[in-house]
Amino acid sequence: MKTSNILHGLVYMLYLLTSCEKATAQQRHSLNIKSNTELQEFFRYTGKDRPIISGHRGGMEYGFPENSIEAFENTLRYTPAFYEIDPRLTKDSVAVLMHDATLERTTTGTGKVSDYTYEELKKLKLKDVQGNVTPYRIPTLVEAIEWSRGKTVLNLDKKDLPLEVTAKILKQCKNDVVMVTVHTAEEAKFYYDDNPERMMSAFVKTKEAFEAYKAAGIPWKNMIAYIGSMNNPENAALYKLLHAEGVMCMISAAPSYDRLKAPGKRAANYRLTFLQGADILESDFPIEASQAINSLIPKKSTQQRYISINQID
Repeated sequence: MKTSNILHGLVYMLYLLTSCEKATAQQRHSLNIKSNTELQEFFRYTGKDRPIISGHRGGMEYGFPENSIEAFENTLRYTPAFYEIDPRLTKDSVAVLMHDATLERTTTGTGKVSDYTYEELKKLKLKDVQGNVTPYRIPTLVEAIEWSRGKTVLNLDKKDLPLEVTAKILKQCKNDVVMVTVHTAEEAKFYYDDNPERMMSAFVKTKEAFEAYKAAGIPWKNMIAYIGSMNNPENAALYKLLHAEGVMCMISAAPSYDRLKAPGKRAANYRLTFLQGADILESDFPIEASQAINSLIPKKSTQQRYISINQID
């Protein structure tokens, strides 16, 4: 067990004890987004928007495994968020949530996900970020989509599912309030042709990529833009281009600021991400990140009408 993971676990537990906005088991923040039109409005850049948090792999909080519905639920007790998740195919072609191609890091199993049927994978238990075995099990993509209705938005990363399979599952679920990650303009064109209202999280890390999406004829209202993992002056040019088109920009702290050992440094960089011009922060630690940027949340925003705090059984 890594020392950095132990320290983060201790910091997270301290946060839960000291947060001025303590959650209860009966509380859930929700993103009440019911259509593609509302999804596009929620993620449209206006210049007067609420900072948005995305849980990378659904979040990797202490005691709650990544890519688990239990982790999603836990985060929503503390803050509104949407989630980047990772669908993979089992041996019998069931889409399940799993980042790695292999099972060892996040489950009690061994070997490749693709070598097991779903029924076999159901017998395994998930591990949290510290490697502790939890009572939770691997969910299917369909289960996650069904759970998300009226609660949040899922952003499906590209692993081993062919684009056609992902599109078919989304049609079967009849839930348009799901976003798909695209790495190229060609992938974006596939989803746009399949569903002209499909919302996408597009890799737009260079001006050349910006021009490629533009040339492909993908409406900017269908996209948020992932521009990288670091805060730097060079981002300003991309912010200007994308914001002029009404596109929100996302920085992922997962490979960068989430790795800092000092909580204060993590928090400072989470805030700097928004102060430099980003609109969305993706983090392994969405609860911690949301607390760090609480002072940046405006009293009024386009997003506020879609956010609620509900009492649950």
